[in-house]
Amino acid sequence: MYEHSSTHPVDSTTATQQTAATGGPAERRRSPFRGTTVRRVLPAVAAAGLGVTAFAGLAHGTPAGTSAASTKLTRDTATAATAVSARTTGAASGRRAAAAADFPTWGTRWVVHATADTGSPAVGMINKTAAGQDRITADYQVDTDRKVCEGSACSTFMAHLTGPVTGFLSVVAVDVPQDRLPGVPVQGGGQPQPGDSRQEMLNRAATWLTADNGSQVPYSQAKVWKDGFRQDCSGYASMALGLPTPGTNTVGLATNRSITRPIALGELKPGDLLIDAAGDNNNRHVVIFERWNNEAHSSYTAYEQRGGHGTDHRTLTYGLPGGDAEFKFYRPVMFGD
Repeated sequence: MYEHSSTHPVDSTTATQQTAATGGPAERRRSPFRGTTVRRVLPAVAAAGLGVTAFAGLAHGTPAGTSAASTKLTRDTATAATAVSARTTGAASGRRAAAAADFPTWGTRWVVHATADTGSPAVGMINKTAAGQDRITADYQVDTDRKVCEGSACSTFMAHLTGPVTGFLSVVAVDVPQDRLPGVPVQGGGQPQPGDSRQEMLNRAATWLTADNGSQVPYSQAKVWKDGFRQDCSGYASMALGLPTPGTNTVGLATNRSITRPIALGELKPGDLLIDAAGDNNNRHVVIFERWNNEAHSSYTAYEQRGGHGTDHRTLTYGLPGGDAEFKFYRPVMFGD
């Protein structure tokens, strides 16, 4: 089936972008519990000169199976893109928009760790003297497979902070309703190596499915998302590959041999690209292959950023017999095979 003009997103070929608008600070009412709960940290932190006197859980969160603080904590609704309607917690709580990878926090005395391990040394602390006094910025997050809880809030994710302290912080400390940071790439443990595994690439692709306050990133040739990448198909693929912002265009993804090399249809593996680089920016397209849907290889599931919808994860036939023959197959060279 020829799916070009009706379902294809278009691809920007210019470098001119418009930075996505972000909301300014808004008045916020905090839970009275958060203003009074005292946070405690590892004795090792006190030994490091951070002035902490006690400890009540790893990374200022209680590992699953350990009793949490007696006061039940409820988390306000947050978003990394726009101010949103308040969540009811006995009374509506106000929100403030989080710009780019900038997020509010809650509580006091949260430990920032050297690595994505709550047992690693402390390198600093946020909210030292007042609940929620610090906002954090993060460039990626790690699923540690170790659940940390504080009250009713739990997460296995640790965010890599770029400010106000550099290090790793449990996402439990971040004032968002999700168990992970919306719109922030998920990486493997330790310092990220963009594109060094197929699964990491697919993990990054999946982040845009819910990055817009739980919804997909909208499609645009004229705008860039909070992470700095264009909101068209090639900007999305560039983000998943870990390429520099704002991302290369579709032609570049197909022809730049420092980025991809051609492969045969039968060689497709998760993370490979199917690209139609012909024509103009109104009909070029790139999708990210995830898996075959059947043994006959008559369709596959892929990630894509498409016009009229935004980020999608769906069944496609681009490039297959009977599908859109203009799509060719490419392997990102960073995979090393």
